[in-house]
Amino acid sequence: MSDPLPGGLSGPSFEQALLVAPFHSWLQLKVLTANKDGIELEFPWRDETISNPRTRTIHGGVLASLIDLAGMYAILAQTTLVSATADLHVDYLRPATNGPIRIRAHVVKLGRTVSVAATELLDDAGVMVATGRGSYLMRPVAQPAA
Repeated sequence: MSDPLPGGLSGPSFEQALLVAPFHSWLQLKVLTANKDGIELEFPWRDETISNPRTRTIHGGVLASLIDLAGMYAILAQTTLVSATADLHVDYLRPATNGPIRIRAHVVKLGRTVSVAATELLDDAGVMVATGRGSYLMRPVAQPAA
């Protein structure tokens, strides 16, 4: 990873954030880069994520989860104040039939109460299979006692 922003997760702490919840750990995401310009992750091809055995396509819920998590992690690369997803929009562009899936996310707006991140999912040929945008609630910064 290169050039993480001050105040955000970086290095081993960023990698550990991917393992916080059992679902996140199960995804087996690999961090390729995490810096002020965004993050790039890789999701390995996993047969258990296939929703249609005939066409061998990844389930849309898994793709949406990748978009959601990557958006949150892009914000985490800049600040640890993100707390939860407020809204998520996904555009499925074509079936994801081969992998690994490359995930690129960047912060659109870093705000005090809500932040926004955009994410792209690409198959192993570099073809975009889905895009999305998430809004994430931010935790308030603790104010010093008077």
